[in-house]
Amino acid sequence: MTNPTVNILIVDDIVHNITALQASLTRPGIHLLVADSGTAALDLLLKHEVALAILDVNMPGMNGFELASLMRGSPRTSHVPIIFLTATAQDASRTFRGYEAGAVDFLYKPFDLRILQSKVDVFVQLEQQKRQLAAQLVTTRQMLEANEMLMAVLSHDLRTPLGAVLASAEYLMRIEAGDTVGTTATRIKNSSLRMARMVDQLLNLARLQGGRLHSQPRATDFTTLCKSVIEEFATHKHASQIVLRSEGEAAGRWDVDLMWQAISNLISNALHHGEPGGEIVVNVDAREADRITLSVTNRGTIAPNVVPHLFKAFGSNGVDGRQREGLGLGLHIVREIVHMHGGDVAVESDDLRGTVFKVEVPRMATLALGSLTAR
Repeated sequence: MTNPTVNILIVDDIVHNITALQASLTRPGIHLLVADSGTAALDLLLKHEVALAILDVNMPGMNGFELASLMRGSPRTSHVPIIFLTATAQDASRTFRGYEAGAVDFLYKPFDLRILQSKVDVFVQLEQQKRQLAAQLVTTRQMLEANEMLMAVLSHDLRTPLGAVLASAEYLMRIEAGDTVGTTATRIKNSSLRMARMVDQLLNLARLQGGRLHSQPRATDFTTLCKSVIEEFATHKHASQIVLRSEGEAAGRWDVDLMWQAISNLISNALHHGEPGGEIVVNVDAREADRITLSVTNRGTIAPNVVPHLFKAFGSNGVDGRQREGLGLGLHIVREIVHMHGGDVAVESDDLRGTVFKVEVPRMATLALGSLTAR
């Protein structure tokens, strides 16, 4: 990757000083902008982005301190590092005034040009790194936007044929066509529903990564929210295994749709990976004044080597050698949603209690949906 040219501003009213600085600092990758007065320097600053300004203090009309003050007062140039040069005898109060004016360094003449070269090199490297980071940020944003658009298009295009397959499966299940046809129709329906969940997870992951999930926090009751989620599983063949328990008043303020999805993912995970026939306990602990604790418990254990990867996107989280159904995004999305609400999620698994996923969220969550959280 080639580094673009970096502009360095030199301001001095004495010609031979400028000539000496030019001879010392000229090199590939550096473009020297020269001004013989504060007014000329301001004109250059209006036209060019500058990585460093080297200012002589003693200039007629507008001195270096006054120029620095004007630079600091403008949003365009307030960030520009300044090195002051002066031939005046070293004076502590003068040096302090220079730093107060925004200097990063203050050199007294005569100074070793090699020292100035080293200082300039540091600021040139910093500017080049800043530009590279800015370019990488733009590229990353473009990739995220493209990823989200791709997922949106895929989810839209896939839902149409999936809807047709589901409708056909429902039709076959209702007609009297024999046990073989009914069994096949049920299998088609279940596979289609699983694919639909995978499509939704991919789209939600793209939105999470792009920071495009719009927050709509509103007052709700966490226990009531859990009841509504459990009701959605009423048609699941193991729905009778789900038990809801609660303690305390569970009122709070969250993004209901996002939290609904997180709770649904946890229950779905328990249904798919818990021991067949085992009870699934959804417990809401609202005894704390400032937070709600949700736990989802199922029978069965998770291998210790699998636990560290449970919340990773596309990570392996099969239980006891069984392959999971889906892409491994459900628990990852749970973690991101909980983190957005300022909470945390953890898992414990042993032979005595089984597997327990525990979520803690503040009652009045301040949502941070601009980007993915990193924990």
